[in-house]
Amino acid sequence: MPIKIKDGLPAVKQLEQENIFVMTETRAITQDIRPLKILVLNLMPLKIDTETQLARMLGNTPLQVEMEFIRTKSYESRNTSKEHLLAFYKTFDDVKDQKFDGMIITGAPVELLEFEEVEYWEEICEIMEWTKHNVTSTFHICWGAQAGLYYHYGVKKYRLPKKLSGIYKHKADYKNSILLRGFDDEFLVPHSRNTTVLREEIENNPKLKILASSEEAGIYIVSGMNGRQFFITGHSEYDADTLKKEYIRDMNAGINPDIPENYFPDDDATKEPLATWKAHANLLYTNWLNYFVYQTTPYNVNDIKDQSEE
Repeated sequence: MPIKIKDGLPAVKQLEQENIFVMTETRAITQDIRPLKILVLNLMPLKIDTETQLARMLGNTPLQVEMEFIRTKSYESRNTSKEHLLAFYKTFDDVKDQKFDGMIITGAPVELLEFEEVEYWEEICEIMEWTKHNVTSTFHICWGAQAGLYYHYGVKKYRLPKKLSGIYKHKADYKNSILLRGFDDEFLVPHSRNTTVLREEIENNPKLKILASSEEAGIYIVSGMNGRQFFITGHSEYDADTLKKEYIRDMNAGINPDIPENYFPDDDATKEPLATWKAHANLLYTNWLNYFVYQTTPYNVNDIKDQSEE
C-alpha cells in the first residue's frame, strides 16, 4: 500500500525511483480507504533529508499512511528555505484541534543545551503534553527521545566524554516485545549523539520498559504508556551516507571528529559506507505502524482515547 504525501514534496521523486509506492493527495481522494494519519514534528536541520528518510520507512508497509509535517513556531529553521516550509509545513496551532493515529518527534541539533535552555522548549512541552490526549502512539527519535523521557518521566540526559557516532550491535532486552518481532538476536543501528540516558534511571521507573540496548551505545528503545510512547535513541532511518555527511560537516567546521565507528570499510573515509541496518529499520517502523498504530487506533480518529483514561 502507498504512503500519501503532498503533491510536489521533494521526497516523491526519490521514493518513486526506489520503487516505493507513493500516492499524492490528488490520487488519494479517489480511494474510499481511511489512511493512517501520522504527524511529524521535524526538528532536524536538513528537513528535506529527514522527510525522505521517514517517508521511506513509513512507505514500506501494507498500510496507507498520510504524513503531515509541522515545525516550531518559536524557532525558524535556517537550513531549509522559507518557500519549502510554507508549502509543506504547518505549525502546532494549525493541527492542535485534530487527532492523529501516530506521531514522530525527530531529533534536533540542541543536545548540548539543557532542555530548558532550548529556544523552543516550552512549545515542545506543549506538543508532548498534547500527544497524551490526541495521538494513539508517539515515536520519539534521538534528542526527541531524550526530551520525551525528561518531560514525561523526569529521566535526565548526560554528556558523553566524546560524540557517539557509528554503527553498533544491539540486542533485545525484552524479547517478547512485538515492536521487535522478526528481529535477529543481534542487529545494527546507527547512532549520532553527544549525550545519553542512564539505564538505572529508566529501570527505577515502573512505567518504563527497556526493549533494546547496546553494550557500546547504551539504551536504544524504551517503551512507556503501554506502547503509546516509544523512545528511540538511535537513527534507524538514516541513509547509508548520512553519517558520512555529518563527519565531513564536522571536519569542515574544524571540530576534528573521530571517524564513525564500524561504518567506513576498513575505517577508510575515502571508501563508500554500506547500509547494514536497513532490514531492521524497516521492521521497526512496520511493527510500530501495525501493532501500535493500525491495530490500536479507532476507525474514527476522533475517538482516540486520552492516555490518562487507561
